[in-house]
Amino acid sequence: MALVCPYSLSRPGGVQGQVLGLARSLTRRGHEVTVCAPVDRSEDVPRGVRFVDAGRSSSLRANGSVAPVALSPRSALRALAAVRDIAPDIVHVHEPFAPGLSYALLAGTGLPPVVGTFHRSGGSVLYTLLSPVTRPLARRLALRCAVSEAAAATASHALGGTFEILYNGIETDRYEGVDPWPTAGPTALFLGRHEGRKGLAVLLDAWRTVTAERTTDDPAPVLWVAGDGPATDELRARHPESASVHWLGVLPEEEKERRLVAADVLAAPALGGESFGLVLLEAMAARTVVVASDIDGYRQAAGGCAVLTPPADPDALAASLSAVLDGSTATADGSREAWLEAGAARAAGWSMQSLAERYEEHYRALVVGVPS
Repeated sequence: MALVCPYSLSRPGGVQGQVLGLARSLTRRGHEVTVCAPVDRSEDVPRGVRFVDAGRSSSLRANGSVAPVALSPRSALRALAAVRDIAPDIVHVHEPFAPGLSYALLAGTGLPPVVGTFHRSGGSVLYTLLSPVTRPLARRLALRCAVSEAAAATASHALGGTFEILYNGIETDRYEGVDPWPTAGPTALFLGRHEGRKGLAVLLDAWRTVTAERTTDDPAPVLWVAGDGPATDELRARHPESASVHWLGVLPEEEKERRLVAADVLAAPALGGESFGLVLLEAMAARTVVVASDIDGYRQAAGGCAVLTPPADPDALAASLSAVLDGSTATADGSREAWLEAGAARAAGWSMQSLAERYEEHYRALVVGVPS
């Protein structure tokens, strides 16, 4: 099978993580898997699976975010030819109408059944502008899947049709036996792109309140800010590197896992536009308390196992972060351990292995006609 990601594997992101995690799980289940995606550095080529290079990426601004997509028609056609040469039984395209290779695959001939998984939620400028093209191409999809109700609603509004709602998967085993990153005191972690909708500016304003409320006898709390983006320079100028704010840049996967395990709390202050809170479940799998905005995608992911605060409210966010860092946030029975156990159990219910089994059933139904 060929798994297609429209976004560069050199840039960490939710869709990229889903494609690579699904590829690893399907490979462990005995399948021959090829990943097809843009890549900007040779060291980012995935190991353990065949790989088709869809070209170097360019930054495309859309919906308040920046997508690293390959826009070269020549690269798309070369990758399409490579996929044909592999002759997979199934082609599985994630975010099918992101610009680039996806369009070549959906317009191409001589390909096996194509499965599409939709991740985006909320209004889409690209869907609106390209609807004369996307609706006809959507008929090429043998199966339409979505990672959440919100993502299904967005895609259905733009394309019509029905969707199989699955979920985003978590490789829960990647957090077992991880050596935590060293910490010197209470620690919060932000993981995400530095752009308006992710709410990092709100978090940094809230963090000023958190640190101001600590007494001199308390261990100094630290905020780790991972990732980068268009707002990085502006936010760093307002909140420079200090004893309480550490700017980490884009983290390698191993370091991300170690810091997730080490942090006392993951802060996810997004303002909206999140179809599903995958990072919340990753933190739960790492046995880290989650403080997140009370928005639809995060509420669904949290399942009652995270502290939810009103979006764009730095005072409420500061109060929740302080409560977690002080150890006063817990489950109804008063046990922080029970809170962490509940979160870990919640994450286990979204395992990538189970998701791979679900997709495998759909693949089999399309290829050999066995009902899924």
